[in-house]
Amino acid sequence: MEKERTHAKTLKIDRITWIALIGILILLVLPLFIQSQRFFQFVILILWYAYLTTSWNLVGGFAGVLPLGHATFAGIGAYASSVLFIHYGLTPWAGMFAGAFLAAIVGVIIGAPTFRLRGAYFALATIAICEGFRVVLENMQKFLGFDINGARGILLPLKGHAPIYYQFLDKRYFYYIILVMLVIIFYITYRIARSKLGYYLMAGGEEKEAAEALGINVPRCKLIAMAISTFFTALGGTFYMQLVHYIYPRGIVSLDLSFEIAFIAIIGGRGTLLGPIVGAVLLVPSAELTRTYLGGSYEGIHLMLYGAVLMAVMLFKPRGLMEPLEAFYRWVSAKFFPQPLLQTGKG
Repeated sequence: MEKERTHAKTLKIDRITWIALIGILILLVLPLFIQSQRFFQFVILILWYAYLTTSWNLVGGFAGVLPLGHATFAGIGAYASSVLFIHYGLTPWAGMFAGAFLAAIVGVIIGAPTFRLRGAYFALATIAICEGFRVVLENMQKFLGFDINGARGILLPLKGHAPIYYQFLDKRYFYYIILVMLVIIFYITYRIARSKLGYYLMAGGEEKEAAEALGINVPRCKLIAMAISTFFTALGGTFYMQLVHYIYPRGIVSLDLSFEIAFIAIIGGRGTLLGPIVGAVLLVPSAELTRTYLGGSYEGIHLMLYGAVLMAVMLFKPRGLMEPLEAFYRWVSAKFFPQPLLQTGKG
């Protein structure tokens, strides 16, 4: 019986692996058939949101809390790498990791007291921290070494096509970079979800007292997840800076971005492997289209769209869109790819 369970689990893992490999293969060959730079910019944004949401999912999904200020760490990564590049000549390839380590340290410092809060109090605390950090950035421009008003942001010196400075004229370079970043964070999430840390996070998120009674150090596990999540979120902030060459506090350290990251994960299916990616693929295109065509007259309408979809999902599919997709996948597998009966050991 035990061998049957092990074999069934192996089959399930193999299917997830094949789905991931097929998706990666399609994305790898896509640039061979598409030449439009505008299209690449659009796809890059989808992958970027999928990356940020997958990073957020380590804390907001597996750890069972609801951080609504993750844009703080994207901003730390973007500003740290930019300051090191502009004033000290450090290539953003190195600066991005400096910013990521700084974000991880800040994430642990923030997480240590706030993880003691429950429910809405934790979410409100992360919102306050994000807004506070934005205000600080807007008022410390002289300290950072820039003469312009902090609210106007930072413009990177343009070097043309300079790979050593993380600058490319062809969007396909950025496309492959964010694709690799997404694959890395997905693989890390995949391994964590099937490790003791993942089981401890899920247990601590659902029944903290019961998990601690079994000897699980829930706060320590959450801090580890927070450090990993904020580290990779900061890398995403540096990527965005190099993509657009310009940032300002309200553009990167904003509640809008924080809410988008959380909404995408919740709608797609928080605490699942593919939920954040599914949410990004389905929601980001619609949000970008509404921003493009209605943003001038109806600013923030994309957040209204997210809110409407979120309410519908919470009412009818509380576990997110992954629930009906998994049911459909099981139906297709059973109908068209039936598995042979497992051997029971007799004969």
